[in-house]
Amino acid sequence: MNMMNYKGYSARIEYSDEDKLLVGHIVGINDVVGFHGESIPELRGAFEEAVDDYLETCAKLGRAPQKPYSGKLSLRMAPELHASISAKAMLSNKSINQWVVDVLDREAHA
Repeated sequence: MNMMNYKGYSARIEYSDEDKLLVGHIVGINDVVGFHGESIPELRGAFEEAVDDYLETCAKLGRAPQKPYSGKLSLRMAPELHASISAKAMLSNKSINQWVVDVLDREAHA
C-alpha cells in the first residue's frame, strides 16, 4: 500500500484498473474523503485539494475537522519488558515516554 501525507493527514492510494485511475482516500478519520488522478502529480494535487476542501467545509459548518491521530498511544506489555524499558530510559537520562518516542521515531524512519 502506498501513502501520501499533507497537513497531518495521510491517504491510502490504490489503482483502479476498471477506471484506469489512481484513487485515494484519507485514512484515520470517520469522514469519507476521496480523490483521484491519472498521474502521480495530478493525484498529489487532488489529495491536497481534498484536504483543503475538507478543512474549509468543516470551518463553514462550524465543526472541528477530525484529526487522524491524537499523538497518544497506550500499550500493554509484560512487566519484565516494562522494567527493561525503564532501565534503558534511566541509563539514557530520559523519561520512559521520551525514550520510547526516540526508539519508535528511529525505527519508523529507518
